[in-house]
Amino acid sequence: MTSYRQYCPIARGAEIFAERWTPLIIRNLYLGCRTFTEILEGAPGMSKTLLTERLRAMERYEVVERRQRPSGRGSTYHLTPSGVELVDVCMALGNWGARWLEVAPEHLGPHVVLWTMARLADRSDLPQPRLVIRFDITDVERPNRYWLVLETANAEVCQIPPGYAEDLVVSTTSEWLAKWHMGWISLSAAQRRQVISVAGPPRLARKLGSLGLSRFADVAPARQSVNTPIGSPA
Repeated sequence: MTSYRQYCPIARGAEIFAERWTPLIIRNLYLGCRTFTEILEGAPGMSKTLLTERLRAMERYEVVERRQRPSGRGSTYHLTPSGVELVDVCMALGNWGARWLEVAPEHLGPHVVLWTMARLADRSDLPQPRLVIRFDITDVERPNRYWLVLETANAEVCQIPPGYAEDLVVSTTSEWLAKWHMGWISLSAAQRRQVISVAGPPRLARKLGSLGLSRFADVAPARQSVNTPIGSPA
């Protein structure tokens, strides 16, 4: 890592935290990722080599610790007390970003939105042991169909049919999917405006109302409204 060669705690902290991808690794660990593959899945565009380098550096600075699996095969990654404190830094950065930064079309990859929704979904009160939701994203080319599989002990996003019966089908664009997840519009309001449609039993559809909302859903954007197309001037 490059050093600022300053005593200032801001400079020294930035040498660790401000490295590219490091905040996302901390975010992913905070969201429950434990394996190398799970961390990488939540950071599309990051190479395996770079993730390995970042994790090793974070271990050296005692931000992350690696634990051997009880079976002896493979390792899991966990935030140390030092790393847990950096979660507060991540959340402060996220609050600032949600308030002051506009979202452009290139930020709207549906896989990342759905991956985050899966990680944030409250699976403690699922209406049935397994809930399978198909998302049809109408404004993108392939892949434009995703399956969100929620179980009490697991949640995953699939880009090929998971082999289970579909309980709900959600049809929308990548823009309105992101706006719903970010809390810029409620699901009921989006359905009334016909920008999101949900097909399936009402008792199951009710689970979607607060499914995996962003932790920053309550942050009011300073320059954006739900009536303004993403990427357009407010």
